[in-house]
Amino acid sequence: MINNKNLQTLSSQERTELHRAIWSIADDLRGSVDGWDFKNYVLGIMFYRYISENIQSHFDSNEHKAGRTSFSYASLDDSKVPQTLISETVKSKGFFIYPSQLFCNVLKNAKGDEDLNITLGKVFEDIESTTKGTPSETNFNGLFDDIDLNSNRLGGSVVERNKRLIALLSGVGKMQLRCTNNIDAFGDAYEYLMSMYASNAGKSGGEFFTPQEVSQLLARITMIGRDQINKVYDPACGSGSLLLQFEKLLGKEKLGRGFFGQEINITTYNLCRINMFLHNIGYDKFDIANGDTLLDPRHDDFVPFEAIVSNPPYSIKWEGDTNPVLIDDARYSPAGVLAPKSKADMAFIMHSLSYLASSGTAAIVCFPGIFYRGGAEQKIRQYLIEKNFVDTVIALPPNLFYGTSIATNILVLKKSRKDNKVLFIDASSEFIKVANNNKLEDKNIEKVIGTITDRVAIPYYAHLASMDDIKQQEYNLSVSTYVQKEDTREQVDITKLNVEIAEIVARQSKLRTEIDAIVADLEGKK
Repeated sequence: MINNKNLQTLSSQERTELHRAIWSIADDLRGSVDGWDFKNYVLGIMFYRYISENIQSHFDSNEHKAGRTSFSYASLDDSKVPQTLISETVKSKGFFIYPSQLFCNVLKNAKGDEDLNITLGKVFEDIESTTKGTPSETNFNGLFDDIDLNSNRLGGSVVERNKRLIALLSGVGKMQLRCTNNIDAFGDAYEYLMSMYASNAGKSGGEFFTPQEVSQLLARITMIGRDQINKVYDPACGSGSLLLQFEKLLGKEKLGRGFFGQEINITTYNLCRINMFLHNIGYDKFDIANGDTLLDPRHDDFVPFEAIVSNPPYSIKWEGDTNPVLIDDARYSPAGVLAPKSKADMAFIMHSLSYLASSGTAAIVCFPGIFYRGGAEQKIRQYLIEKNFVDTVIALPPNLFYGTSIATNILVLKKSRKDNKVLFIDASSEFIKVANNNKLEDKNIEKVIGTITDRVAIPYYAHLASMDDIKQQEYNLSVSTYVQKEDTREQVDITKLNVEIAEIVARQSKLRTEIDAIVADLEGKK
Protein backbone atom coordinates (compact mmCIF):
# COMPACT_ATOMS: atom_id res chain seq x y z
CA MET A 1 0.00 0.00 0.00
CA ILE A 2 1.34 3.42 -0.95
CA ASN A 3 1.60 6.02 1.76
CA ASN A 4 0.02 9.07 0.11
CA LYS A 5 1.28 11.23 2.95
CA ASN A 6 4.79 10.60 1.75
CA LEU A 7 3.85 11.41 -1.83
CA GLN A 8 3.10 15.02 -0.94
CA THR A 9 5.19 17.51 -2.82
CA LEU A 10 6.30 21.06 -2.46
CA SER A 11 3.84 23.61 -3.77
CA SER A 12 4.34 24.58 -7.38
CA GLN A 13 5.56 28.02 -6.35
CA GLU A 14 7.98 26.64 -3.74
CA ARG A 15 9.41 24.16 -6.20
CA THR A 16 9.76 26.78 -8.94
CA GLU A 17 11.60 29.15 -6.59
CA LEU A 18 13.86 26.36 -5.34
CA HIS A 19 14.76 25.20 -8.82
CA ARG A 20 15.36 28.77 -9.97
CA ALA A 21 17.82 29.28 -7.11
CA ILE A 22 19.66 26.06 -7.95
CA TRP A 23 19.91 27.00 -11.61
CA SER A 24 21.19 30.44 -10.64
CA ILE A 25 24.10 28.90 -8.72
CA ALA A 26 25.01 26.67 -11.64
CA ASP A 27 24.73 29.62 -14.02
CA ASP A 28 26.91 31.89 -11.85
CA LEU A 29 29.64 29.28 -11.63
CA ARG A 30 29.41 28.10 -15.23
CA GLY A 31 32.67 28.33 -17.13
CA SER A 32 35.06 27.82 -14.22
CA VAL A 33 34.24 24.14 -13.86
CA ASP A 34 32.40 21.72 -16.10
CA GLY A 35 28.81 21.47 -14.87
CA TRP A 36 28.90 17.73 -14.36
CA ASP A 37 32.09 17.91 -12.27
CA PHE A 38 30.79 20.87 -10.33
CA LYS A 39 27.87 18.83 -8.98
CA ASN A 40 30.28 17.54 -6.33
CA TYR A 41 30.71 21.06 -4.96
CA VAL A 42 27.06 22.10 -5.14
CA LEU A 43 25.73 18.89 -3.63
CA GLY A 44 28.53 18.77 -1.05
CA ILE A 45 27.78 22.27 0.22
CA MET A 46 24.06 21.50 0.23
CA PHE A 47 24.83 18.47 2.38
CA TYR A 48 26.98 20.60 4.71
CA ARG A 49 24.14 23.07 5.13
CA TYR A 50 21.65 20.26 5.70
CA ILE A 51 23.55 18.54 8.53
CA SER A 52 24.36 21.94 10.08
CA GLU A 53 20.72 22.95 10.22
CA ASN A 54 19.70 19.47 11.27
CA ILE A 55 21.91 19.52 14.37
CA GLN A 56 21.19 23.20 15.07
CA SER A 57 17.45 22.55 15.02
CA HIS A 58 17.93 19.49 17.24
CA PHE A 59 19.58 21.49 20.02
CA ASP A 60 17.42 24.61 19.70
CA SER A 61 14.11 22.73 19.76
CA ASN A 62 15.12 20.73 22.84
CA GLU A 63 16.08 23.88 24.72
CA HIS A 64 12.99 25.78 23.61
CA LYS A 65 10.75 22.94 24.79
CA ALA A 66 12.49 23.16 28.16
CA GLY A 67 11.49 26.81 28.40
CA ARG A 68 14.79 28.42 27.34
CA THR A 69 13.27 30.14 24.30
CA SER A 70 16.19 32.54 23.80
CA PHE A 71 18.70 29.70 23.37
CA SER A 72 20.60 29.62 20.07
CA TYR A 73 23.11 26.86 19.45
CA ALA A 74 24.68 28.89 16.62
CA SER A 75 25.55 31.66 19.11
CA LEU A 76 27.13 29.31 21.64
CA ASP A 77 30.89 29.39 22.27
CA ASP A 78 32.61 26.14 21.27
CA SER A 79 34.24 25.93 24.70
CA LYS A 80 30.82 25.80 26.33
CA VAL A 81 29.94 22.51 24.64
CA PRO A 82 30.36 19.61 27.12
CA GLN A 83 32.03 16.39 25.97
CA THR A 84 29.04 14.35 27.11
CA LEU A 85 26.82 16.28 24.71
CA ILE A 86 29.15 15.48 21.84
CA SER A 87 29.17 11.73 22.52
CA GLU A 88 25.39 11.61 23.05
CA THR A 89 24.79 13.52 19.80
CA VAL A 90 27.05 11.21 17.80
CA LYS A 91 25.11 8.24 19.16
CA SER A 92 21.77 9.69 18.07
CA LYS A 93 22.73 11.71 14.99
CA GLY A 94 25.85 9.92 13.89
CA PHE A 95 27.96 13.11 13.80
CA PHE A 96 28.64 16.39 15.63
CA ILE A 97 29.33 19.98 14.54
CA TYR A 98 30.63 22.72 16.83
CA PRO A 99 28.71 26.04 16.79
CA SER A 100 31.53 27.95 15.06
CA GLN A 101 31.60 25.35 12.29
CA LEU A 102 27.92 25.51 11.44
CA PHE A 103 27.08 26.48 7.85
CA CYS A 104 25.41 29.75 8.93
CA ASN A 105 28.51 30.91 10.83
CA VAL A 106 31.00 29.95 8.14
CA LEU A 107 28.81 31.74 5.58
CA LYS A 108 28.56 34.84 7.80
CA ASN A 109 32.37 35.11 8.03
CA ALA A 110 33.17 33.91 4.49
CA LYS A 111 33.82 37.29 2.83
CA GLY A 112 36.34 38.29 5.46
CA ASP A 113 38.08 34.90 5.59
CA GLU A 114 41.20 34.95 3.38
CA ASP A 115 41.73 31.28 4.19
CA LEU A 116 38.16 30.17 3.47
CA ASN A 117 39.30 27.05 1.64
CA ILE A 118 41.36 26.02 4.67
CA THR A 119 38.50 26.84 7.05
CA LEU A 120 36.05 24.69 5.10
CA GLY A 121 38.57 21.87 4.80
CA LYS A 122 39.07 21.88 8.58
CA VAL A 123 35.30 21.88 9.18
CA PHE A 124 34.80 18.85 6.92
CA GLU A 125 37.73 17.04 8.53
CA ASP A 126 36.43 17.72 12.04
CA ILE A 127 32.90 16.57 11.23
CA GLU A 128 34.23 13.30 9.87
CA SER A 129 36.58 12.86 12.85
CA THR A 130 33.64 12.95 15.30
CA THR A 131 32.42 9.66 13.78
CA LYS A 132 35.70 7.76 14.18
CA GLY A 133 35.29 4.58 16.17
CA THR A 134 31.48 4.84 16.17
CA PRO A 135 28.79 2.87 14.29
CA SER A 136 28.32 5.80 11.90
CA GLU A 137 31.98 5.91 10.81
CA THR A 138 31.42 3.81 7.68
CA ASN A 139 28.67 6.07 6.39
CA PHE A 140 30.69 9.27 6.98
CA ASN A 141 34.19 8.12 6.07
CA GLY A 142 35.46 10.02 3.00
CA LEU A 143 32.10 11.67 2.44
CA PHE A 144 33.69 15.07 1.69
CA ASP A 145 36.59 13.72 -0.39
CA ASP A 146 35.11 14.87 -3.70
CA ILE A 147 34.89 18.50 -2.56
CA ASP A 148 38.45 19.44 -3.53
CA LEU A 149 38.80 22.92 -2.06
CA ASN A 150 42.31 23.40 -3.49
CA SER A 151 41.55 22.28 -7.02
CA ASN A 152 42.66 24.48 -9.91
CA ARG A 153 39.21 23.84 -11.37
CA LEU A 154 37.96 26.38 -8.83
CA GLY A 155 40.53 28.93 -9.88
CA GLY A 156 44.23 29.45 -10.52
CA SER A 157 44.86 31.19 -7.19
CA VAL A 158 43.62 31.03 -3.61
CA VAL A 159 41.84 34.36 -4.12
CA GLU A 160 39.97 33.08 -7.19
CA ARG A 161 39.10 29.80 -5.50
CA ASN A 162 37.77 31.53 -2.39
CA LYS A 163 35.75 33.94 -4.54
CA ARG A 164 33.92 31.00 -6.08
CA LEU A 165 33.52 29.28 -2.71
CA ILE A 166 31.88 32.46 -1.36
CA ALA A 167 29.50 32.49 -4.34
CA LEU A 168 28.73 28.82 -3.76
CA LEU A 169 28.09 29.24 -0.04
CA SER A 170 25.95 32.32 -0.66
CA GLY A 171 23.91 30.60 -3.36
CA VAL A 172 23.20 27.55 -1.24
CA GLY A 173 22.46 29.83 1.73
CA LYS A 174 19.76 31.65 -0.26
CA MET A 175 17.94 28.45 -1.20
CA GLN A 176 14.53 28.17 0.44
CA LEU A 177 15.27 24.75 1.90
CA ARG A 178 12.92 23.80 4.67
CA CYS A 179 10.90 20.77 5.72
CA THR A 180 7.14 21.27 5.80
CA ASN A 181 4.39 18.66 5.91
CA ASN A 182 6.93 15.83 5.89
CA ILE A 183 8.49 17.16 2.71
CA ASP A 184 12.26 17.06 2.52
CA ALA A 185 13.11 20.11 0.42
CA PHE A 186 16.82 19.21 0.53
CA GLY A 187 15.97 15.89 -1.10
CA ASP A 188 13.87 17.62 -3.75
CA ALA A 189 16.74 20.00 -4.46
CA TYR A 190 19.13 17.07 -4.77
CA GLU A 191 16.91 15.28 -7.28
CA TYR A 192 16.46 18.42 -9.36
CA LEU A 193 20.22 19.01 -9.43
CA MET A 194 20.92 15.43 -10.46
CA SER A 195 18.35 15.48 -13.25
CA MET A 196 19.57 18.89 -14.42
CA TYR A 197 23.20 17.82 -14.57
CA ALA A 198 22.41 14.39 -16.01
CA SER A 199 20.35 15.87 -18.84
CA ASN A 200 23.22 18.19 -19.76
CA ALA A 201 26.04 15.70 -19.24
CA GLY A 202 25.12 13.15 -21.88
CA LYS A 203 26.17 9.57 -21.31
CA SER A 204 28.44 10.34 -18.34
CA GLY A 205 25.52 11.88 -16.50
CA GLY A 206 22.83 9.39 -17.31
CA GLU A 207 24.85 6.30 -16.57
CA PHE A 208 24.02 6.31 -12.87
CA PHE A 209 20.90 8.45 -12.68
CA THR A 210 17.57 6.70 -13.19
CA PRO A 211 14.64 9.06 -13.94
CA GLN A 212 12.21 9.28 -11.03
CA GLU A 213 9.24 7.84 -12.91
CA VAL A 214 11.25 4.74 -13.93
CA SER A 215 12.48 4.38 -10.35
CA GLN A 216 8.90 4.59 -9.15
CA LEU A 217 7.77 1.90 -11.60
CA LEU A 218 10.50 -0.50 -10.47
CA ALA A 219 9.73 0.05 -6.80
CA ARG A 220 5.98 -0.32 -7.38
CA ILE A 221 6.53 -3.65 -9.14
CA THR A 222 8.39 -5.11 -6.15
CA MET A 223 5.75 -3.75 -3.75
CA ILE A 224 2.75 -5.46 -5.37
CA GLY A 225 0.94 -7.30 -2.59
CA ARG A 226 3.05 -5.72 0.16
CA ASP A 227 2.46 -2.85 2.55
CA GLN A 228 5.89 -3.06 4.20
CA ILE A 229 9.38 -4.27 3.31
CA ASN A 230 12.23 -5.14 5.62
CA LYS A 231 15.29 -4.72 3.37
CA VAL A 232 15.72 -3.14 -0.06
CA TYR A 233 18.80 -3.82 -2.20
CA ASP A 234 20.38 -2.40 -5.36
CA PRO A 235 23.62 -4.08 -6.58
CA ALA A 236 24.51 -1.09 -8.81
CA CYS A 237 22.94 1.69 -6.77
CA GLY A 238 24.45 4.77 -8.44
CA SER A 239 23.23 7.86 -6.58
CA GLY A 240 20.54 5.90 -4.74
CA SER A 241 17.43 7.19 -6.51
CA LEU A 242 15.98 3.69 -6.94
CA LEU A 243 16.37 2.79 -3.28
CA LEU A 244 14.86 6.03 -2.03
CA GLN A 245 11.63 5.45 -3.96
CA PHE A 246 10.64 3.01 -1.23
CA GLU A 247 10.89 5.72 1.43
CA LYS A 248 8.67 7.95 -0.70
CA LEU A 249 6.08 5.28 -1.44
CA LEU A 250 5.97 3.41 1.85
CA GLY A 251 7.35 5.81 4.44
CA LYS A 252 10.21 5.18 6.86
CA GLU A 253 7.98 3.43 9.40
CA LYS A 254 7.29 0.60 6.95
CA LEU A 255 10.92 -0.04 6.05
CA GLY A 256 12.45 -2.36 8.61
CA ARG A 257 16.23 -2.55 8.33
CA GLY A 258 16.39 -0.05 5.50
CA PHE A 259 18.52 0.36 2.39
CA PHE A 260 21.46 -1.67 1.07
CA GLY A 261 23.47 -1.03 -2.08
CA GLN A 262 26.85 -1.25 -3.74
CA GLU A 263 28.50 1.15 -6.19
CA ILE A 264 31.84 0.75 -7.95
CA ASN A 265 32.47 4.43 -8.73
CA ILE A 266 33.86 6.23 -5.66
CA THR A 267 32.39 9.63 -6.54
CA THR A 268 28.95 8.16 -7.17
CA TYR A 269 29.27 6.12 -3.98
CA ASN A 270 29.78 9.35 -2.05
CA LEU A 271 26.83 10.96 -3.82
CA CYS A 272 24.63 8.03 -2.84
CA ARG A 273 25.50 8.38 0.84
CA ILE A 274 24.93 12.14 0.68
CA ASN A 275 21.58 11.46 -0.99
CA MET A 276 20.58 9.20 1.90
CA PHE A 277 21.34 11.90 4.46
CA LEU A 278 19.62 14.60 2.40
CA HIS A 279 16.48 12.47 2.42
CA ASN A 280 16.69 12.26 6.21
CA ILE A 281 17.65 8.58 6.30
CA GLY A 282 19.45 7.82 9.57
CA TYR A 283 23.01 6.48 9.42
CA ASP A 284 21.77 3.21 10.97
CA LYS A 285 19.15 2.72 8.24
CA PHE A 286 21.43 2.33 5.23
CA ASP A 287 24.51 0.37 4.27
CA ILE A 288 26.08 1.54 1.01
CA ALA A 289 29.34 -0.15 0.01
CA ASN A 290 32.02 0.78 -2.51
CA GLY A 291 33.36 -1.98 -4.76
CA ASP A 292 32.79 -4.31 -7.71
CA THR A 293 29.53 -6.16 -7.02
CA LEU A 294 30.22 -8.93 -9.53
CA LEU A 295 33.67 -9.81 -8.16
CA ASP A 296 33.54 -8.56 -4.57
CA PRO A 297 29.98 -8.39 -3.17
CA ARG A 298 29.80 -6.65 0.20
CA HIS A 299 26.37 -7.67 1.49
CA ASP A 300 26.53 -11.45 1.82
CA ASP A 301 25.85 -11.12 5.55
CA PHE A 302 22.51 -9.39 4.90
CA VAL A 303 21.06 -11.82 2.33
CA PRO A 304 18.27 -12.41 1.42
CA PHE A 305 16.38 -9.28 0.34
CA GLU A 306 12.62 -8.98 -0.13
CA ALA A 307 12.91 -6.27 -2.77
CA ILE A 308 15.70 -5.79 -5.30
CA VAL A 309 15.68 -2.96 -7.82
CA SER A 310 18.46 -2.12 -10.22
CA ASN A 311 19.48 -0.34 -13.39
CA PRO A 312 22.95 -1.88 -13.88
CA PRO A 313 25.36 -0.64 -16.56
CA TYR A 314 24.57 -2.09 -19.97
CA SER A 315 26.90 -4.59 -21.62
CA ILE A 316 30.06 -3.74 -19.68
CA LYS A 317 33.10 -6.00 -19.73
CA TRP A 318 33.94 -8.27 -16.81
CA GLU A 319 36.36 -11.14 -16.10
CA GLY A 320 33.90 -13.89 -16.99
CA ASP A 321 35.48 -17.25 -17.82
CA THR A 322 39.00 -15.78 -17.70
CA ASN A 323 38.61 -16.03 -13.93
CA PRO A 324 38.47 -19.79 -13.11
CA VAL A 325 36.96 -19.12 -9.69
CA LEU A 326 33.79 -17.47 -10.96
CA ILE A 327 32.19 -20.61 -12.43
CA ASP A 328 32.18 -22.05 -8.91
CA ASP A 329 30.69 -18.89 -7.40
CA ALA A 330 27.34 -19.81 -5.84
CA ARG A 331 25.75 -16.83 -7.56
CA TYR A 332 26.68 -17.90 -11.11
CA SER A 333 27.22 -21.69 -10.98
CA PRO A 334 23.51 -22.75 -11.02
CA ALA A 335 23.20 -21.68 -14.68
CA GLY A 336 26.24 -23.79 -15.61
CA VAL A 337 27.68 -20.96 -17.70
CA LEU A 338 28.98 -17.44 -17.15
CA ALA A 339 27.83 -14.25 -18.84
CA PRO A 340 30.10 -13.32 -21.80
CA LYS A 341 33.25 -11.37 -20.94
CA SER A 342 32.10 -8.50 -23.15
CA LYS A 343 28.56 -8.36 -21.72
CA ALA A 344 28.09 -8.64 -17.95
CA ASP A 345 24.31 -8.03 -18.02
CA MET A 346 23.40 -11.61 -17.16
CA ALA A 347 25.96 -11.65 -14.36
CA PHE A 348 24.06 -8.83 -12.63
CA ILE A 349 20.82 -10.77 -13.11
CA MET A 350 22.26 -13.96 -11.62
CA HIS A 351 23.73 -11.99 -8.72
CA SER A 352 20.36 -10.36 -8.00
CA LEU A 353 18.56 -13.70 -8.20
CA SER A 354 20.95 -15.24 -5.66
CA TYR A 355 20.31 -12.37 -3.22
CA LEU A 356 16.52 -12.54 -3.61
CA ALA A 357 14.33 -13.88 -0.79
CA SER A 358 12.06 -16.83 -1.58
CA SER A 359 9.06 -14.52 -1.22
CA GLY A 360 10.74 -11.50 -2.80
CA THR A 361 10.62 -9.70 -6.15
CA ALA A 362 13.44 -8.27 -8.26
CA ALA A 363 12.83 -5.64 -10.97
CA ILE A 364 15.85 -4.99 -13.19
CA VAL A 365 16.28 -2.60 -16.13
CA CYS A 366 17.97 -4.55 -18.93
CA PHE A 367 19.58 -3.97 -22.31
CA PRO A 368 17.19 -5.57 -24.86
CA GLY A 369 19.90 -7.66 -26.53
CA ILE A 370 20.16 -10.06 -23.60
CA PHE A 371 16.65 -11.33 -24.34
CA TYR A 372 17.37 -12.66 -27.83
CA ARG A 373 21.14 -13.18 -28.24
CA GLY A 374 22.45 -16.74 -28.42
CA GLY A 375 25.39 -18.44 -26.75
CA ALA A 376 25.87 -18.16 -23.00
CA GLU A 377 23.06 -15.63 -22.62
CA GLN A 378 20.59 -18.03 -24.24
CA LYS A 379 21.68 -20.79 -21.84
CA ILE A 380 21.16 -18.50 -18.85
CA ARG A 381 17.69 -17.58 -20.15
CA GLN A 382 16.92 -21.28 -20.47
CA TYR A 383 17.96 -21.83 -16.86
CA LEU A 384 15.82 -18.92 -15.64
CA ILE A 385 12.76 -20.18 -17.56
CA GLU A 386 13.09 -23.86 -16.67
CA LYS A 387 13.48 -22.98 -12.98
CA ASN A 388 10.40 -20.74 -13.31
CA PHE A 389 12.11 -17.57 -12.05
CA VAL A 390 10.95 -15.21 -14.84
CA ASP A 391 7.66 -13.57 -13.91
CA THR A 392 7.33 -10.62 -16.31
CA VAL A 393 9.19 -8.91 -19.15
CA ILE A 394 8.24 -5.30 -19.94
CA ALA A 395 9.26 -3.33 -23.04
CA LEU A 396 9.72 0.34 -22.13
CA PRO A 397 9.53 3.33 -24.50
CA PRO A 398 12.75 4.55 -26.13
CA ASN A 399 14.56 7.69 -24.97
CA LEU A 400 13.52 7.51 -21.30
CA PHE A 401 17.04 7.70 -19.94
CA TYR A 402 19.57 10.53 -20.06
CA GLY A 403 22.43 9.87 -22.46
CA THR A 404 20.84 7.02 -24.40
CA SER A 405 17.82 6.56 -26.67
CA ILE A 406 17.75 2.76 -26.20
CA ALA A 407 14.31 1.24 -25.61
CA THR A 408 15.17 -0.78 -22.49
CA ASN A 409 13.27 -3.64 -20.86
CA ILE A 410 12.39 -4.54 -17.28
CA LEU A 411 12.93 -8.12 -16.13
CA VAL A 412 10.87 -9.19 -13.11
CA LEU A 413 12.14 -12.20 -11.18
CA LYS A 414 10.46 -14.24 -8.45
CA LYS A 415 11.49 -17.47 -6.75
CA SER A 416 8.06 -18.61 -5.53
CA ARG A 417 5.61 -18.23 -8.41
CA LYS A 418 1.97 -19.30 -8.51
CA ASP A 419 2.06 -20.31 -12.19
CA ASN A 420 4.64 -21.18 -14.82
CA LYS A 421 3.64 -18.62 -17.43
CA VAL A 422 5.56 -15.46 -18.30
CA LEU A 423 3.72 -12.17 -18.74
CA PHE A 424 4.98 -10.04 -21.63
CA ILE A 425 3.96 -6.35 -21.63
CA ASP A 426 4.53 -3.95 -24.52
CA ALA A 427 4.59 -0.53 -22.83
CA SER A 428 6.72 0.99 -25.60
CA SER A 429 3.96 3.46 -26.53
CA GLU A 430 3.15 4.48 -22.96
CA PHE A 431 4.77 7.92 -22.71
CA ILE A 432 4.52 11.63 -23.34
CA LYS A 433 7.14 13.76 -25.03
CA VAL A 434 8.95 16.23 -22.75
CA ALA A 435 11.68 18.31 -24.43
CA ASN A 436 14.22 15.86 -25.88
CA ASN A 437 13.14 12.89 -23.79
CA ASN A 438 10.12 10.65 -23.36
CA LYS A 439 8.51 10.41 -19.94
CA LEU A 440 6.22 7.94 -18.18
CA GLU A 441 3.07 9.50 -16.77
CA ASP A 442 1.23 8.24 -13.70
CA LYS A 443 -1.43 6.64 -15.90
CA ASN A 444 1.28 4.73 -17.81
CA ILE A 445 2.74 3.40 -14.57
CA GLU A 446 -0.70 2.47 -13.23
CA LYS A 447 -1.48 0.57 -16.45
CA VAL A 448 1.67 -1.55 -16.12
CA ILE A 449 1.10 -2.22 -12.41
CA GLY A 450 -2.56 -3.10 -13.03
CA THR A 451 -1.60 -5.51 -15.82
CA ILE A 452 0.97 -7.28 -13.65
CA THR A 453 -1.53 -7.52 -10.81
CA ASP A 454 -4.40 -8.85 -12.95
CA ARG A 455 -2.11 -11.05 -15.03
CA VAL A 456 -4.40 -11.35 -18.02
CA ALA A 457 -3.80 -10.98 -21.74
CA ILE A 458 -4.67 -7.66 -23.40
CA PRO A 459 -4.71 -7.45 -27.22
CA TYR A 460 -1.65 -5.65 -28.58
CA TYR A 461 -0.42 -4.90 -25.02
CA ALA A 462 0.06 -8.01 -22.87
CA HIS A 463 0.43 -11.75 -23.48
CA LEU A 464 0.81 -14.75 -21.18
CA ALA A 465 3.24 -17.26 -22.66
CA SER A 466 3.57 -20.84 -21.45
CA MET A 467 6.90 -22.52 -20.87
CA ASP A 468 6.30 -24.59 -24.03
CA ASP A 469 5.65 -21.41 -26.04
CA ILE A 470 8.95 -19.96 -24.89
CA LYS A 471 10.80 -23.21 -25.49
CA GLN A 472 9.50 -23.25 -29.09
CA GLN A 473 10.98 -19.77 -29.50
CA GLU A 474 14.36 -21.12 -28.29
CA TYR A 475 14.02 -19.18 -25.02
CA ASN A 476 13.74 -15.85 -26.76
CA LEU A 477 12.26 -13.40 -24.23
CA SER A 478 11.82 -10.37 -26.50
CA VAL A 479 8.41 -8.82 -25.92
CA SER A 480 7.89 -8.33 -29.66
CA THR A 481 8.03 -12.13 -30.12
CA TYR A 482 4.89 -12.60 -28.05
CA VAL A 483 2.91 -9.34 -28.20
CA GLN A 484 1.54 -8.54 -31.64
CA LYS A 485 1.70 -4.94 -32.74
CA GLU A 486 -1.63 -3.43 -33.65
CA ASP A 487 -1.95 -2.72 -37.36
CA THR A 488 -3.05 0.91 -37.43
CA ARG A 489 -3.19 1.08 -41.21
CA GLU A 490 -6.59 1.75 -42.73
CA GLN A 491 -8.42 -1.51 -43.44
CA VAL A 492 -9.56 -1.92 -47.06
CA ASP A 493 -12.65 -3.96 -48.03
CA ILE A 494 -11.62 -5.38 -51.41
CA THR A 495 -15.14 -6.48 -52.40
CA LYS A 496 -16.61 -3.10 -51.61
CA LEU A 497 -13.71 -1.39 -53.40
CA ASN A 498 -14.30 -3.47 -56.57
CA VAL A 499 -17.98 -2.50 -56.55
CA GLU A 500 -17.06 1.18 -56.21
CA ILE A 501 -14.56 0.89 -59.07
CA ALA A 502 -17.17 -0.78 -61.28
CA GLU A 503 -19.63 2.03 -60.53
CA ILE A 504 -17.00 4.64 -61.39
CA VAL A 505 -16.21 2.90 -64.69
CA ALA A 506 -19.92 2.72 -65.54
CA ARG A 507 -20.36 6.44 -64.80
CA GLN A 508 -17.34 7.25 -66.92
CA SER A 509 -18.76 5.24 -69.82
CA LYS A 510 -22.14 6.96 -69.51
CA LEU A 511 -20.53 10.41 -69.40
CA ARG A 512 -18.37 9.60 -72.43
CA THR A 513 -21.47 8.56 -74.40
CA GLU A 514 -23.30 11.74 -73.41
CA ILE A 515 -20.30 13.91 -74.35
CA ASP A 516 -20.00 12.17 -77.75
CA ALA A 517 -23.69 12.85 -78.43
CA ILE A 518 -23.30 16.52 -77.54
CA VAL A 519 -20.27 16.86 -79.81
CA ALA A 520 -22.09 15.13 -82.70
CA ASP A 521 -25.07 17.43 -82.25
CA LEU A 522 -22.86 20.52 -82.35
CA GLU A 523 -21.05 19.33 -85.47
CA GLY A 524 -24.43 18.61 -87.21
CA LYS A 525 -25.63 22.16 -86.59
CA LYS A 526 -22.57 23.51 -88.36
